[in-house]
Amino acid sequence: MTHAGRHLAATAAALLAFTLAALAPRTTAAEMAVDLELVLAVDASASVDETEFSLQMNGIAAAFRSREVQEAIASGPAGRIAVALAVWAEAERPADLTPFHLVRDGASASYFASAVEAWPRRVNGGTGIGAGLAHAMRHFDRNGYAGRRRVVDVSGDGRETPPRDYVVLIETARGMALGRGIIINGLAIENEDRGLAQWYRDNVAVGPRSFVMSVARYEDFAAAMRRKLIREIEDRPPLAAVAPGATASER
Repeated sequence: MTHAGRHLAATAAALLAFTLAALAPRTTAAEMAVDLELVLAVDASASVDETEFSLQMNGIAAAFRSREVQEAIASGPAGRIAVALAVWAEAERPADLTPFHLVRDGASASYFASAVEAWPRRVNGGTGIGAGLAHAMRHFDRNGYAGRRRVVDVSGDGRETPPRDYVVLIETARGMALGRGIIINGLAIENEDRGLAQWYRDNVAVGPRSFVMSVARYEDFAAAMRRKLIREIEDRPPLAAVAPGATASER
């Protein structure tokens, strides 16, 4: 290409970049501020069958469509949160992450709910909770939002399984959370392990006002998730009452 041709191409590229930038939605510093940055980390390990996985995803979607959760979001100083989904399983494989969604009203909450319902299951295998948490926490980096709090909400039905190779284990992930000022809360599904909630309290939850809720079966997941989201969004003290089949306690 001749010098003139290169100059013309560079000019055209610069003009295109300028045009695209002009057409892009403008975001102010205030629009970047949110009350909460939240990652919902969902268990897709081998112990979770397709029905149980769907109950988790549909439960999250139902929670965001509920009037109570939408009112909790609107009640904050900014009136909006940024939320993403992280589906985790085998420690040696990265979690499957959605982009962050800005939720500020019924329409945006319903849009996120639909994205969760449609998200395919692409991971399986062991119960790599520590690695899943690490992927979820790194997802906060450069997400474009400035939240007053950062929370990872992890749900699962089992304890971490020993990996074959070096990966991030729960102890390291919890230290990572403390170093980054991130809160980890848990929703333990005790259908196969009646001691899982206590194990989550001892080994998973970390950070100021972190807490663990539990359900005895997957069918109670949706009601518990709705109440858990309200508590996380509003940063409330321990609940006096919980959904049927669920218990709640602060770590």
